[in-house]
Amino acid sequence: MKIENDFDIDAIGDDHISSSSVTPLRDDAFTLSNSEKIESIKADVKHIMETLGLDLTDDSLKGTPKRVAKMFVNEIFGGLHPDKKPKASTFENKYKYNEMLVEKNITVYSTCEHHLLPIVGKAHVAYISNGTVIGLSKMNRIVDYYAKRPQVQERLTMQIVRELQKALGTEDVACVIDAKHLCVNSRGIKDVASSTVTSEFGGKFKTKETRREFLDYIKLDTEF
Repeated sequence: MKIENDFDIDAIGDDHISSSSVTPLRDDAFTLSNSEKIESIKADVKHIMETLGLDLTDDSLKGTPKRVAKMFVNEIFGGLHPDKKPKASTFENKYKYNEMLVEKNITVYSTCEHHLLPIVGKAHVAYISNGTVIGLSKMNRIVDYYAKRPQVQERLTMQIVRELQKALGTEDVACVIDAKHLCVNSRGIKDVASSTVTSEFGGKFKTKETRREFLDYIKLDTEF
């Protein structure tokens, strides 16, 4: 399976930027089955824990390598696999609702790709129909799908907007994410109070009036 990949920066360290809205995947990303990946990661986690000096014969630790491997493949990084991409069910806008639709406070659980630590926050998504509407739960599922992979928040915000634009056939989509990064909160500077806000505005949302209406709905005073 050929995976689109236009990411060619070797390392960006603590710089929270991304060169592309495409998740950087190798062409052979899905050569191994999920069960094969779990066994390989299990061995790697075991090696890390042993290197740290932990006794894996202890009842509390002996199952950790497999638990971590299964969590990586099936749960927190499950959004890497295209087979798990949600079907974006859309419908004709028969009731002719032409105003903004906002789905706010969508829970975001993701993982920072720089330190593999959690990103936790809320996504606020909106669109203006041009004749097509999408099931409300599908918006949550799209957020969750793209969140379940190593991420930078900027890329995640863009991916959500791009996917909804494609599904709805309109540029008039917006997303704002407000999230805490444990790579900032629990290590390094250890600033537990700070959060990161990112935004992506398409089509009509680029105009000041429409953007302000959206931000008023989600009660964010931040100027973009």
